[in-house]
Amino acid sequence: MTIHWCGTGLSAVPGLRRLIEAGHPVTVWNRTLDKAQAAVGDLTDAIRAFDIEALRAEARAGDVIVSMLPADWHVPLAELAIEAGAQFVSSSYIAPEMRALDARAGAADVRLVNEVGLDPGIDHLMAHALMADYKTSPAFDKTNAVSFLSYCGGVPKEPNAFRYKFSWAPVGVLKALRSPSRSIRNFSLLEVSRPWDALTRFDAPLPVPESFEVYPNRDSLPFMAEYGFGEDWQVKDFVRGTMRLNGWAEAWKEIFAEAPTASDARLAEIADQLLADNAYGPGEPDRVVLCVDLKAEREGVPVWHKTYVMDAWGDARGNAMGRLVSVPVSLAVEAVLARAVPAGVTAAPSDPKLVQGWLEEVQRLAQHLMVVDHRA
Repeated sequence: MTIHWCGTGLSAVPGLRRLIEAGHPVTVWNRTLDKAQAAVGDLTDAIRAFDIEALRAEARAGDVIVSMLPADWHVPLAELAIEAGAQFVSSSYIAPEMRALDARAGAADVRLVNEVGLDPGIDHLMAHALMADYKTSPAFDKTNAVSFLSYCGGVPKEPNAFRYKFSWAPVGVLKALRSPSRSIRNFSLLEVSRPWDALTRFDAPLPVPESFEVYPNRDSLPFMAEYGFGEDWQVKDFVRGTMRLNGWAEAWKEIFAEAPTASDARLAEIADQLLADNAYGPGEPDRVVLCVDLKAEREGVPVWHKTYVMDAWGDARGNAMGRLVSVPVSLAVEAVLARAVPAGVTAAPSDPKLVQGWLEEVQRLAQHLMVVDHRA
């Protein structure tokens, strides 16, 4: 059994090192050998130049293929896993093309595990934990009005004028500004073509309370079923979104004006300039804030309301984003090896034992993680 870990970018290294240090047999595949050797060369010599045909020749039944590469590679590597009888893990959202592999993977007893990073990933664990808590509480009633909010953001620990800093190429961030979103606000469907058109304020219950600018991200609606919301529930709010520092929208207004209609070439120019002007310096700490909130109301009065709140920042262990994305991926790899997840296409687990174990590990990764009971 070999773990084939593909990609050694900034968000991949801590989890990769964790698996190697734990004694798992790991082969590291990366398009740039020098970068891979700089990342893990002190731990292993099993480093290969990434080539899908070379990987195909080495993959065996029972192996695990991890894709920390750009999204275009996830489905081809998942298909390779099915062909080889291997397993597959990725931190990224489940694309329709990935979902379409479910039946083939199930028939082959292959696990294609996705959405096991930070967001998506840790947020799913928190949502499952809150839902399990609420459903077993005396306050649970299908007639309650239920509100779910999940906001995550990577922001600079020391705020800058642009209210954001980049640790990798900004093109992905800019393209996300072109993505429409769907969510539920005040019992109604909210559809927006531009994220900033749905910008609101969120007060995070941190040890020192702090407000952020937030907006819905992608299509939130499918996650109602994923988290166990009943079709007959009264859903007041359901939003999965992005969190930014206050002042972000004002600082980005020129980007908003140009990015939606810019050509790919122009978008690349904008991205290059943003990276030059707003990149993290060596050793400069990043920060990740994640809040997952579930509230039930009866006749307008809250009867159950809890929030998972996490605050993490870069320290001697490295950047916060890297460890919070990649260490959960490494936990998913170990869960796959233990066959603790079912065959087919799945996201972060809802099994209470796995949820609890993974959140205990997250507790060690973050400087602050707790559940706030607003009615206590």
